Parts: sequence; structure tokens; C-alpha cells
Amino acid sequence: MVRVRDLRFVTALVLGFVWVGLPAMESQSVPREKTITAPERTMLFAEDPEKPGMTDRVWFRSAEEMTEQDRAEAANAEAAIGEKARFMGLGYDQGKWAYKELVCPALPNHLFLEYTRNNGVGDVSLFSASVPRGGEGRVRIIPIQMRGYSLFSPAPINALTISAFNHIRSEEHAVSDAAPDWLGTALCYAALAGGHPEAARLSGLNDRASAAGVEENAKAEAAPPATLEVGGNGGATLSFTDVATTTRPMEWMMIFDRKGVLLKARHAPAELVTVRKVNPAPVDEKGRPRQ
Repeated sequence: MVRVRDLRFVTALVLGFVWVGLPAMESQSVPREKTITAPERTMLFAEDPEKPGMTDRVWFRSAEEMTEQDRAEAANAEAAIGEKARFMGLGYDQGKWAYKELVCPALPNHLFLEYTRNNGVGDVSLFSASVPRGGEGRVRIIPIQMRGYSLFSPAPINALTISAFNHIRSEEHAVSDAAPDWLGTALCYAALAGGHPEAARLSGLNDRASAAGVEENAKAEAAPPATLEVGGNGGATLSFTDVATTTRPMEWMMIFDRKGVLLKARHAPAELVTVRKVNPAPVDEKGRPRQ
């Protein structure tokens, strides 16, 4: 009898612990409320491509056309440029090199130079140099061609070009909340990679058709204008068509992250759009054809 009584006592004690523990277990299975903060989105590019003040071109100046200050900057950087060019195997000590200035209003805190050595058809060497104005930054070299060939992958899509460009923009303090001159920046990248780009404009479509002598019901091919697509994560894809190339228009596409860092570049023949000039039949105020 004593053993039975002890067994009942132990059973009751165990059930009591289980019963007391149940509410605690249930409370642990109920998820607690958590405050979720909306992700911060930084807009780094102008939403309106027609915004006044945006630059839609870059250009080149000969050494004689450069300002005295820019020529002095180039002379001060000559030793550093030569050292880096030799290190990259560009043959800087071989033959005669000449340079001209790339004027890039979108990145005003740098002096850009394009160095060329022309030994005739098929034997042209070319590289770009970036010199920070005021000494706040590093001299950088972007290889383009060595005796007519790319030293690495083509400069427009090369990882070295992209890396150098991102460092340049960082030294410009371009990675900020302010919207930069996005088209001017893209044109500057294309020029540093060896191009002399000119972007197609929307208003230029009809101009191109007229220049081509397009008459009624005739058609002509024209390059699409620059576009900017902003993703939900704050990144952006920028594309423009370079209509200054001698063979056919080339499309440039650049993918940026939400902080304005260039991730990838693409350079390929552009898909041209068809422009057709049509004179519609006259209609009255109610939209009916006039007799």
C-alpha cells in the first residue's frame, strides 16, 4: 500500500510539472512582433533626361589648344604617366608619343589625356591617362591598344577600365546623394575607353531622316536616343548609341549599383530603328477625312 501511495504521488508531481510548463512552451511558439525598416533608396541619377545643365557631349583638344594650367598639370604628371605606361608594357620608351586632352565636363576634378603613337596602318598604340587636379588622387592609366591589338580584353568592357573609372569617380566624390550628369559621365567612360563618342538625340531622328533625303512614305534607319532605367533596388542601367563611329552606330550599356559604382559595361553594334516620313490625309474638326 505504501508503494501504491508513493506511485500516485510521483505521478501527480510529474503531471503538475507538465501542466505548469505547457503555458511557457506555448508562449515560446508564438512569434514576437518585429519592426521592419524600409530600405533606404538613394537616387544617384537625374530622372529627367532633358534636365537643363546636363552635358551630352565630350570633346578633344590638341596640346596647343590646352590651357596653360592644363599643360602644366600634364607636365607635372609626365614622369608618373611614363612609369605606369612602361609597367603595363605599352612601349612608352619606343617611338614618338603625342597626347591630346579629353574634355569631360561631368568629371571636372580630373585632367584626362589620350596618348597615341602612330607607326602607320595597323600599328597604332593608344592609352588614356587620368590626372587628379590639385594632387588629390592618383595618376591612372587605361590601356586601349598596343600596336593595333588590345593588351587585355577590349578596353570598353575591360575590368581594368571599369576599376579605374570607379576610382576616378570616387576621387571626384561623385558617389553621393546628388544626381550626377549621367549621360556626360557615360560619354566620358566611352572616351576613356578609346572612343570619340557622340550620343544620338531623340530630336535627331527626324533630322537624320531629312538629311538622308527621306520623302513621303520612304524610310531610313536611325539610332535610338539615350535611356536610363532605374531598378527597384536603386541601381540603374544606362544606355546610349554612339553615332560618331565610322562604320555603324555602336550601343554602350552601363550597369550601376545603388551607390553609383559601375558593375558592368557592354559595347556592341546598335539595333537601329526605322524612321518613316508619312503625310497623313487631312481631316476636319470631327476627325473625318476632308473631301
